[in-house]
Formats: sequence, C-alpha cells, structure tokens
Amino acid sequence: MELSVIIISYNVREYLGKALGSLLTSATGIDCELIVVDNNSSDGSAMMVRELYPGINLIVSDTNEGFAAACNKGIMASSGQFVLILNPDTETEPDCLRVSLDFMKRHPEAGAVGARMVNGDGMFLPESKRGFPSPLTCFCRFSRLSKLFPHSSFFNYYYLGHLPENEICRADILTGAYMFIRREALDKTGLFDTDFFMYGEDIDLSWRIVKAGYVNYYLPEARIIHYKGKSAPSWDKNRIRYFYSAMSIFAGKHLNKGWLLPVAAGVKFMTFVSLLSATFRKHAKKKSPRKK
Repeated sequence: MELSVIIISYNVREYLGKALGSLLTSATGIDCELIVVDNNSSDGSAMMVRELYPGINLIVSDTNEGFAAACNKGIMASSGQFVLILNPDTETEPDCLRVSLDFMKRHPEAGAVGARMVNGDGMFLPESKRGFPSPLTCFCRFSRLSKLFPHSSFFNYYYLGHLPENEICRADILTGAYMFIRREALDKTGLFDTDFFMYGEDIDLSWRIVKAGYVNYYLPEARIIHYKGKSAPSWDKNRIRYFYSAMSIFAGKHLNKGWLLPVAAGVKFMTFVSLLSATFRKHAKKKSPRKK
C-alpha cells in the first residue's frame, strides 16, 4: 500500500461528505486506503459514511478521545508507506495527492510535507508554512509585530512570511489539516502525543520529525481548500482553553527550562484576554439583529 489517508471527524457531516468526494477524485490511480475515525459525532456523520462511502474504512469511537488519540487509532489501523492526516473541513485539488506522493519519493530526506491552503474565499492561509514557535517568534505573532513587518524574517518567522507562498521551502512546522508523513519517520518519532487533546499535536510531531533528522517541506503545488474550525465556533471557551493549554504542553517538552516561567505567565494572560474577548463576541452575536 502506497498511501493511507486518515480523516478525523467530529460533527461536520456536510463538510466531511465534500472532503471525501474530492479525496476520491484526488486518489484516482494511487494505491490508497481511506480511513475515517469518527470521534462520537452526534450529527449522523458515521451513518453518512457507511451509506455513501461503503469502501472507506470507518472507525467509530464511543467517546470524543481528542484529535491526537483519534489520529493514532487511524495510523495503527493503516498500512501505507505514507500517511496523510487530513481535516474533514477540506477539499483537495485533483492532483494534490499525486504531487505530494511524487515529491516524497524524490526526496528521501523529507519526513513530511504540507500543502498550500486557502480558505473558502480563496485567500491564502499563512499557517500553511511555519517556523519553530520559539518564545520570540510567538511574541512577534501575538503582539502583531508580524503584521507590521509581513516580509521580515525576524518579525514574521512564525509564518515564514519572508518566503514566497508559491515556492517550495523548508518548514519546521506543518499543520494537521494536511500533513503528509513518511511512515519511516513515524516509526522513529512515535505517534501523536495524546497529552494534546486539541491543537498543538501537529506542531509537536512536526518538530519531533525534524529532531529525528528529517526535513519538513511546504509544497505549494499541493493545494487544498480549508474551511477551518467547523467543529466549534471561534468563541467556544473550551476550544480557547485547549489552544493555550497546548502551548504550555509544547513549551514544557521542547523549550529551555529558563523560558517556562515567562511562557506560563504569557499563556495565562493570553488565555484570560481570549476568554474575555470570546465572551464579548458571543454576546454580540446573540444581540445582533437577524436578517429577514
């Protein structure tokens, strides 16, 4: 088996159907297996897969185990030489899988590749390519200094803003929305860390792949649409807590101990600010007049 594609689904039935439709087209001519791991969805996602896509390997969990644990379950059930972790709120271009597969075969040093992602409006998503999230690069990103200097390698290293979006480049960090991984690299690094429930697991695995001696690449010829965050609204408080908790876990694993105290303080401050902002956005949404 050349390729195993693993999609983690949670209450995104409509988007999942579109993702699978585009994926089947992109997988034409490739020795490929498709695996959907459903994290106890309540919207009939699993039933839809059973009825419309009977050839897909469907794994249904009794509980929402989190993204990392579900990915591991799918990986352990797979047999491909390469493994693609793909979000359910995506659509892959027809040649996306072939481009990624051919690149990996030509570059044995590549541990993983990521795709050029655009949102539903066709706007490029900067998280398609990222550098290592050091305290300095994170400060430049969250303080919005990177917005003031979008092409500076110093201020915008978080999103590698100094590198063109239409050129292949090394990218330490790839997003779990499209993470095309060499099985051999997973054998050396281990699977996703289940301490990350939601967010951060892709950053952690990307960095462990680099530390194992491989190179991660951003591959602009591989293109997907990523509709982003359809399982929960942006003001969902649990989602915010998971995001900043992931930052703390990553810092504890990969940063110098001298950074842990200031990082912890920064994370607590950003969590407070984000939760406060989310509360205002939620109330504003409830009070906004509905269109007739």
